[in-house]
Amino acid sequence: MTPELAYFLKINVAIALFYAFYRLFFYKDTFFHWRRIALLSFFAISLLYPLLNIQGWIKTHEPMVAMADLYATIILPEQTVTPQQEPTMNWQELTILFMKIVYWSGVLFLATRFLLQLGSIIRLHIQCSKSTIQGTRVHLLKKVNGPFSFFRWIFIYPQSHTESEISEIITHEETHARQYHSVDVLISELMCTFCWFNPFIWLMKREVRGNLEYMADHRVLETGHDSKSYQYHLLGLAHHKAAANLSNSFNVLPLKNRIKMMNKRRTKEIGRTKYLMFLPLAALLMIVSNIEMVARTTEKFAKEVMGQATTQVTSKPEIATIPELPAEEIQKIILPQEKKAQETLETHSKIVPDSVIFEVVEEMPDFPGGMKALMEYLSQNIKYPAEAHAKGTQGRVIVCFVVKKDGSIDNIKVVRSVDPYLDKEAIRVITAMPKWKPGKQRGQAVNVRFTVPVAFRLTGPEPAKAEEIKQSDLEEVVVVGYGLKEDSTPDAVGIKTGDTEPTFKVVETMPKFPGGTTGLMKYLARSIKYPTIAQKNKEQGRVIIKMVVGKDGSLSDIKVLRSVSPSLDAEAIRVVGNMPKWEPGQQREQAVAVEYTLPIVFRLQ
Repeated sequence: MTPELAYFLKINVAIALFYAFYRLFFYKDTFFHWRRIALLSFFAISLLYPLLNIQGWIKTHEPMVAMADLYATIILPEQTVTPQQEPTMNWQELTILFMKIVYWSGVLFLATRFLLQLGSIIRLHIQCSKSTIQGTRVHLLKKVNGPFSFFRWIFIYPQSHTESEISEIITHEETHARQYHSVDVLISELMCTFCWFNPFIWLMKREVRGNLEYMADHRVLETGHDSKSYQYHLLGLAHHKAAANLSNSFNVLPLKNRIKMMNKRRTKEIGRTKYLMFLPLAALLMIVSNIEMVARTTEKFAKEVMGQATTQVTSKPEIATIPELPAEEIQKIILPQEKKAQETLETHSKIVPDSVIFEVVEEMPDFPGGMKALMEYLSQNIKYPAEAHAKGTQGRVIVCFVVKKDGSIDNIKVVRSVDPYLDKEAIRVITAMPKWKPGKQRGQAVNVRFTVPVAFRLTGPEPAKAEEIKQSDLEEVVVVGYGLKEDSTPDAVGIKTGDTEPTFKVVETMPKFPGGTTGLMKYLARSIKYPTIAQKNKEQGRVIIKMVVGKDGSLSDIKVLRSVSPSLDAEAIRVVGNMPKWEPGQQREQAVAVEYTLPIVFRLQ
């Protein structure tokens, strides 16, 4: 759903709610001026409330965040992303196209009618002769028509009325003119033009027009005219047709409601207080609208935890740990706060020296053909070393290198080693890469440090195939090796510390947060609070947490592998430490302790 369509639908929902509210509380009272203010306020709030942004306030109140979470879980439709296909016309597109044609045809028809009615009033203003009757300047109609007014222009056919009737008409139409009732009429007409398919907007327009007549009738009676004779006068004009529907017509129907309102006992003054009741309704609409936006943000909240379709950059070997979340479930967490900042390193000189190596630049280096081509290159060229294969060695090798100004690869290093044979194979393939598209800072090609993780895993007895190597959301290259025996099972990689039970790094079934990755992302979205001191110091970056998920699902040994600042580190540890018990990892159907890494990105916006 586009933002424009969402805005348009919110306007129409608000109009329906306000009309129901009006009929329930204001319909039968005699506070005509208050009713006019309320009706105009309904139009204004319907147009403005979808534009007001109070997401920041909502996110600081736990009940509001809980409501957003519930909305995102239950109400929001599931969004499915599918590969783009060749454009083909289907029934859904035809239906949408047909609806657009019908809607805009209705708008065009009503807009044309509006302009024609406006033009007819202007034409009468030009063609009719002017005169002064009972001290009021009027336009004299050339043929029999009901009296009406448009802003300061009053139109009347005096030959059809007695002196007393003309006095009543002048008082009535002067009320419309002095109080600018034509503004209300134009606003309601324009709303009907663009929301014509909504039946409530037509009902609201009828209430606006009727209330204006109540105000004018009330003024006529206040000036001392006889109520019964005035009502008989209205009945006598019932058969007269108005010259223009866009104007305030003296004999606007239904007359029955006007007569009933004139004879109605005045509402007690204490009844005015109920007009303040629509303010909570307006506030509720604004909160619900922003909760809906917060809920959609929460759905996207998981898109920045652990990298996208670009390989993550690192400057320290110990911070190159890659999270153990399943690749197909990895998403990003975006913490929106204030103005977005960029982590860039810049030099004071106009020409960047060759000795300067950037960690983050405006335009990162790119493999020829993009990340997909890089994955294909690695999958086609990496061979599982026979020695490592025979020993059953597996794990993740993280290789760091520098993409130079000319796109060549230099300074290749292993920042996380698994086995000499696996390290050597990873370095060999990286060294043989073609030239990259160099990174740029301020339009100049610069040297940029780049990191690529390569995971070697043993599984199954089949021969290795390049197609088995899949690209993860972290751009992690998985090199699959296969066991020598048909009855072999995947071996877990574990470590032992002293006399304690072994802590595994890779197991058959990895630990899982209650509710899966979606539940984890929602927990983080609700729990993480951007530290105030970090906001003031404009601190942002990726904090990588390492923890151990025990046999019983409890978390222990929580450490910061990659630090950004003390306040951000402390917040990340606090949130992880407060997590509920996980579903423990399993190796050969037995619960085991598993080492787990979780990156949390703090970003200012």
